[in-house]
Amino acid sequence: QVQLVESGGGLVQAGNSLRLSCVVSGRPFAWYNMGWFRQAPGKEREFVAAVTWSGSNTDYADSVKGRFTISRDNTENTLYLQMNSLKPEDTAVYFCAARRDFKLAMNVYEYDYWGQGTQVTVSS
Repeated sequence: QVQLVESGGGLVQAGNSLRLSCVVSGRPFAWYNMGWFRQAPGKEREFVAAVTWSGSNTDYADSVKGRFTISRDNTENTLYLQMNSLKPEDTAVYFCAARRDFKLAMNVYEYDYWGQGTQVTVSS
């Protein structure tokens, strides 16, 4: 079984930055392509970013391109999401997810394992 634990969320003012982390345990981290999703109150969970097992390929939602960066450290079993120039509309619970497949994926149903989430709140 794979366990995912997110951290790094918090309350920040618009324009500031946060870095989220997701530590993976239970299985070799490099087996999995990884993704970040977010869910705002009353809305469906949505794709934010994804990265392949090696870190060589990434994909982003249009709403975060140029502001967010996904990365991973396979020696530390950790996934990151660097979030810059945060906006109030980025406020959500952020989830990391793992997928055992070679292709990047942007849909919730394509991921096999999920963390519990970390709250990000951006004030205006």
